This record gives sequence, structure tokens and C-alpha cells, in this order.
Amino acid sequence: MSKTILAVDDSGSLRQMVVFSLKAAGYSVTEAVDGVDALEKAKVQTFDLVLTDQNMPRMDGLTLIRSLRELTSYARVPILMLTTEFSDEMKAKGKAAGANGWLVKPFDPQRLTEVVKKVIG
Repeated sequence: MSKTILAVDDSGSLRQMVVFSLKAAGYSVTEAVDGVDALEKAKVQTFDLVLTDQNMPRMDGLTLIRSLRELTSYARVPILMLTTEFSDEMKAKGKAAGANGWLVKPFDPQRLTEVVKKVIG
């Protein structure tokens, strides 16, 4: 059975690129349009990895990460940020919230799949 990934981004075109890249690498990907949508989906299914943007309507990435970490089923699930934010301050906030890694947009699809393979196999 393939590993499952929750891809969270308010940009439909970016989600398409992420889904295309990860499905081509053999992963099963579920999309969420923002943090609220992602949290609802995460409460129904436990994913092997969560890949989230920071800047989204309704609930941003850091709030999503903190909310996921409060769920027992997501205490150890890897969470990666995929965002335009790259300041050391923002990365520190991400780490404090519970993020395991950081990728900056625009992303290289090959690099994305390499990082995901490293994190979840």
C-alpha cells in the first residue's frame, strides 16, 4: 500500500503540481484547500505525511501544525512546510509549532520527492 500524503495549499495550481509530482513517485495524495479543510480531513484519516503552506485563509500553516500536534494520531507524523516564507524567524516559529522540515516555493519537483522519500520512504 502506498504512503499517504495530505497536501495543503490555497493555490489550486500549486496543489496540482505537488499532487502530480508525488503521485508520479508512487504516493497517494489528498488535497486540502486550507488549514480548516486539512484539519477536518486529518481527523478522519491519519496520513503518513502532511505538507502545508503557511499563508492561507481561515487557518494558516503554523496554526494547522499546532492543531495537528494536539491530536494523538499526529504526535509523530512528519509535517513539512512548503511556503514562500524563508526567514530564520519564520523557520524557528515552524519548528516551535512542530514542523519537521521546510521547503521554499517555487519548488523543484525532484527535490520535493527526494525530501519526501527521505522523510517517509
